[in-house]
Amino acid sequence: MGPHPAVAAIRLAVRRTLAELAAEAGAAPGGQVRPRTPAPVPVPVLAGTATVPGTLIGNARRHPSGLPRTPAAPGSPLVLVAVSGGADSMALATATAFEAPKLGLRVGAVTVDHGLQDGSAERAEQVAVRLRELGLDPVEAVAVRVGREGGPESAARDARYAALDLAAERHGALAVLLGHTRDDQAETVLLGLARGSGARSLAGMPAQKGRYRRPLLELDRAATRQACTAQSIPVWDDPHNADPAYTRSRVRHEVLPVLEKHLGGGVVEALARTARLFRDDADALDQWAALAERDLRTPDGALDVGKLAELPPAVRRRVLRRAALRAGCPAGDLFARHLETVDLLVTGWRGQGPLHLPGGVEAVRRCGTLVFRRQGD
Repeated sequence: MGPHPAVAAIRLAVRRTLAELAAEAGAAPGGQVRPRTPAPVPVPVLAGTATVPGTLIGNARRHPSGLPRTPAAPGSPLVLVAVSGGADSMALATATAFEAPKLGLRVGAVTVDHGLQDGSAERAEQVAVRLRELGLDPVEAVAVRVGREGGPESAARDARYAALDLAAERHGALAVLLGHTRDDQAETVLLGLARGSGARSLAGMPAQKGRYRRPLLELDRAATRQACTAQSIPVWDDPHNADPAYTRSRVRHEVLPVLEKHLGGGVVEALARTARLFRDDADALDQWAALAERDLRTPDGALDVGKLAELPPAVRRRVLRRAALRAGCPAGDLFARHLETVDLLVTGWRGQGPLHLPGGVEAVRRCGTLVFRRQGD
């Protein structure tokens, strides 16, 4: 008898992502590494972390599938999984532990303690223990300090990604896998729509961005829970995910159920499909804007207003955004309303003075050009 359908679907999604990574790294099936792939530089084990003892590697332990586990060879390329302990990330970690060795990849994990709940440190270490029992190595439980900038959800996300970036660099990891599902994608699209953030926001989360990969974006959240149940994998349900104080929680438990009730089933899938379509459009417009920007830049780095005015608004505003970011505007603080105001310096020029943008940047029109600069320069 084969695995549960949810287990099989998750393994297939993970296998596709890992196969791409193995091809990039030159890893070979059977746990070998082709000569052109250098072994990672050894790194010290941080306090509060541990690795799987040698006596537990190989056939000494079995995967939840019941099949013996044969780990990839030491020095094989490493993939890290970000694990919260919830069903999504535990299903991802379990599938990765099953699939990666067959492609010559090692698998480790990072679980982040945000310190926002009582007993969070103990729970993070419990998750780390479960991951080690699955054969992941190295495994780290990393504590972070969550700031206040941008609200609690944004601050926690920033702290988490900073910790994941540092862990990936310490271990020389090829990639970090994230457990976001189709449901998460639908929530992200709705949040972007509510904020009026434009096509790029409605494009949702990419399946790949830098070192990050999201293998489960085409699968729904129910599949991950079914997979964990079928394999007797313990999971932890974060109470923050059901706390109405958090915007995403309200979207998940109040907004989406209402849409499903009144619009019929399939809303989540439709929103995720919308994200894919918007991403294709946004990628094409971004490429157009990058080419256009090169043509309209003056020798001193300013933007030619006449050429800007000839561009379609969607492309022109992307050029303005690129210029603002290059001048030092923080990407997370630069919104559509800022760009619409800057756009008036091109299309509605009435002698306006400098416009002040986030990050201490100002946009000013002078002598037929648009200049983005730090205030005081």
